[in-house]
Amino acid sequence: MAVSSAFVVSPNLETSSLLNHHNPSSSPTTLGLIGIRAHPMNNRTMRGLIQRARCEPSPSDAANVSPLKQLKNSAIDRYTRERSSIVVIGLSIHTAPVEMRERLAVPEAEWPDAVAELCGLNHIEEAAVLSTCNRMEIYVLALSQHRGVKEVTEWMSKRSGISVSDIRQHWFLLYNEDATQHLFQVSAGLDSLVLGEGQILNQVKKVDRLVKEKKNGNGRVISDLFEKAISAGGRVRNETNIGSGAVSLSSAAVELALKKLPGPAPLSSATVLVIGAGNMGKLVIKHLVSKGCTRMVVVNRSQERVAAIREEMKSRSVEIIYKSLDEMLACAAEASVIFTSTSSATPLFFKEHVEVLPPLRRLFVDISVPRNVGSCVYGLDGARVYNVDDLEEVVAANKEDRARKAKEAQGIIADESKSFEARWDSMQSFPTIKKLRSKIERIRAASVEKFMSKHGSDMDEKKKDAVEYLSRDIMNRILHGPMVHLRYDEKTGSRTLGEVIENNQALTRMFELEAELLEDKIRAKFDKK
Repeated sequence: MAVSSAFVVSPNLETSSLLNHHNPSSSPTTLGLIGIRAHPMNNRTMRGLIQRARCEPSPSDAANVSPLKQLKNSAIDRYTRERSSIVVIGLSIHTAPVEMRERLAVPEAEWPDAVAELCGLNHIEEAAVLSTCNRMEIYVLALSQHRGVKEVTEWMSKRSGISVSDIRQHWFLLYNEDATQHLFQVSAGLDSLVLGEGQILNQVKKVDRLVKEKKNGNGRVISDLFEKAISAGGRVRNETNIGSGAVSLSSAAVELALKKLPGPAPLSSATVLVIGAGNMGKLVIKHLVSKGCTRMVVVNRSQERVAAIREEMKSRSVEIIYKSLDEMLACAAEASVIFTSTSSATPLFFKEHVEVLPPLRRLFVDISVPRNVGSCVYGLDGARVYNVDDLEEVVAANKEDRARKAKEAQGIIADESKSFEARWDSMQSFPTIKKLRSKIERIRAASVEKFMSKHGSDMDEKKKDAVEYLSRDIMNRILHGPMVHLRYDEKTGSRTLGEVIENNQALTRMFELEAELLEDKIRAKFDKK
């Protein structure tokens, strides 16, 4: 999705959303443009509304009100008239420099803890983190759009040390359908620096596995969203062939090195060092071999990965030498080209490391985020350093052909997005069905108990059972019609999704279920803590 389609929150957004909560069809952009002065009301009323919009008790009551009570008492109309929102808060290679992305990055090993912390925020029901070298995106299901965004942004700021204002300057913020389509485009490789690259789909699959395995308080919405995103990404690749001939970040890094090295066959004579033998490092090695490199040193934590790569490429005339991390600087002293692709949270090379290396015109190609080569190395004599943000010139060459295929992909994205939205909309009736049955059952049980208190002493057990059976049968017969009209079956198409949504809203109002549904939603949220 193009960055220009992102929505940035205006200063009056929170107040504006309250003024418009009676119009659920209002778009986020519209809400952000309506100012507080446009609404005629006295100052006292305005103060009261703002207090509700902030979801906070008055200072005098704050100490005595539980978090559950605070949420339950605040802006009830907003939470019951508007369903929970899918929100993505992200910074990518298109919007933020690598210096910011590396501070915000969440290592894969820390994804579960990050998701648990996000789900612990007051207005966040579900969450997922997608953090790669090109992006840091947080997907949440929020009880309140604007309070949820505020809490997540503050969490990002606290974790990274970047101010909220700086994050807002470089973020993109998308809601509901826009957030869904963005993730589907990301999964299909349409939002990548290298249009159509396939590695991002593997990252989305990792997030999906985490959501399904760990749960971390997640429910069905975020899980279904990522599952559909994988389906969309797979369809785009299979039906448009957008990935054929598309360079990856690793191949782009090798191409960049070729452009910066002198001579007709620079890799055949260069002393090449590859640091990191994960997926990215493995691809770097493969592309190096395809471009004529016959010998390289690979530094990695474990020898097993390097041995597996060597075995996989035994048919090629290439010498792959394993070295441990302890030998990294000694290997760097002899190398003229150094590729780095590790998950280290701190740089591997600082100014003091490079300054003591033997004088040699070295080329560093760093495709890690956080960066493996510290910014202090940039500009040192004899060191030319390039990172992922410098790969644009390499990938531009074959962009035009893949852009044509990307247009074909948009139809698939729209189709998959529509399918997910229909499923999400239909899911909104599940709590209503459950709550309606529960409420009618309470009325039935109370009526039977009242009847039995007056006439039960004159009845034998058989007659009592008959009364119980009859009352349940009447209840089920009355509920049958409403229950049928609350269910959406995409296959049979017996009623439209719009009709199901209207029926759901009507029954919620008629049976006064709003407060009970909200209480269940909030209580479920706090039960996860």
